[in-house]
Amino acid sequence: MSEFDAIFVGAGHNTLACAAHLALKGWKTGVFERSTTIGGAVQTHEFTLPGFRHDFGAMNLSLFAGSAFHRKYANELKAQGLEFAPVADCFASAFPDGRWLGISNDLEKTAGRMAAFSAADAATWRRLVAAFPSEAEHLFKLLGSPMSARALASTAWNLWRKKGVSGALDTGRLLLSSPRAWLEENFESPHVRATLATWGMHLDFAPDIAGGAVFPYLEAMANQSFGMVLGKGGADTIIRALAGMVTSAGGRIVTGADVAEITVSGGKASGVRLASGETHTAIKAVIAGVAPKALAGKLLPLGSGDACFDMAMQKFRHAPGTMMIHLALDDLPDWRAGAQLRQFAYVHLAPSLDQMSRTFQQATSGMLPDEPVLVVGQPTAVDPSRAPEGKHVLWVQVRMLPAEIAGDASAKIAPAHWDQVKEVYADRVLDIIETYAPGLRAKILGRAVFSPIDLERENPNLVGGDQVCGSHHLAQNFLFRPARGYAGWNTPVSNLHLTGAATWPGAGTGAASGFMLAQQLGGR
Repeated sequence: MSEFDAIFVGAGHNTLACAAHLALKGWKTGVFERSTTIGGAVQTHEFTLPGFRHDFGAMNLSLFAGSAFHRKYANELKAQGLEFAPVADCFASAFPDGRWLGISNDLEKTAGRMAAFSAADAATWRRLVAAFPSEAEHLFKLLGSPMSARALASTAWNLWRKKGVSGALDTGRLLLSSPRAWLEENFESPHVRATLATWGMHLDFAPDIAGGAVFPYLEAMANQSFGMVLGKGGADTIIRALAGMVTSAGGRIVTGADVAEITVSGGKASGVRLASGETHTAIKAVIAGVAPKALAGKLLPLGSGDACFDMAMQKFRHAPGTMMIHLALDDLPDWRAGAQLRQFAYVHLAPSLDQMSRTFQQATSGMLPDEPVLVVGQPTAVDPSRAPEGKHVLWVQVRMLPAEIAGDASAKIAPAHWDQVKEVYADRVLDIIETYAPGLRAKILGRAVFSPIDLERENPNLVGGDQVCGSHHLAQNFLFRPARGYAGWNTPVSNLHLTGAATWPGAGTGAASGFMLAQQLGGR
């Protein structure tokens, strides 16, 4: 048995950031991870062939690069090997009519491309980009602050003071709007609308879901203004650097250590019991980086003592699932719409708002979508070190999919378990990509397919293949993430805290959840 100031359940980037900050504050920290590898959904492995490094889940590290944690610890992270690969050509969409639209960090390039679809939209784009710094100040303050009455009052006061009543209401309206409402209000070209709307689908915001407009807005404006960032050699560069910070400060990280129970004594979390039978004591805190259902269903076998909290954890809603397809390639895709698409980090294949809405509805109904939204990542266009010289990797995220298959919208695949269906459905995905990039299959050297169930097997936090660890719809966001009264990473059990994507401020690589909790526990 060992004694720690803080014990962490799980070794995702949020728990590691929290552990690093507390370790540097002098806390004795212990991180226990059930898997043999750390990082949660932020991992990089040779899934296909030797020398081809594929990001398991997260690929875009812009949120981490711009995070408060990185600003504070940039030197320490760099000393531990953190290295970024900057992206100038961030994301694009290819369309069935042979056209494409891409967002780069060069305003003239982006506006010029947009003007080919609509001069009015190009003018709107310039106006939005010019106004972004003042708008971003308030949005990033909101997303980077604890979800408390005090923090909300401070943000609201600053917003009202700088923008006035009408400006504050405009910001509030953006936060409540659906992607379709905001896009149709601002842009006339269907191609422009579709290009931007895809970022809502990275979460679980189909075009008509209220509260989703802010995500396409922020991603598009941030990419235009700052560019994008990938991890040099793989997204796991942040995990290796965070782990190095923890251990160099005296912390301990144990893999292959499945936490069976969080022990409670006198209403306080007192430590953990591993599946092996080992027990470890926590003097100040136990921090669980787990999906809410695991907390109420497994880690607290007798419950938290608050039936309402336990029910909320059990009923926590997850977003539709995802399939990941990793390809080792002889060359990048030859995009029919234009060779320039080969230089973009992401190419989205989601031709219209209606197609995105239909895909979301099919998935939530248990149907395999006939035309899923595809996010085609081309990391080696930015970072050639991820593959042998002259070769490439392709990162294909298939959005949205059901965890349990009730049927097929195309009526071609019989309902079955994902283990029987995944390769056939992956062929459907490749068929779609082939229509935009003929000859792709001939370039494939190796392929690895992860169904929604495979993702959950690898990381239990990805329930049903939900890569964002919980729906971000308004009823489960802000003050309600993960549940009313518990948006401050707190639980009814004293000294027991939740962190990770299921908690405020939600999914992404920014580590804000873990860092804000660490500051709350150990000071700034």
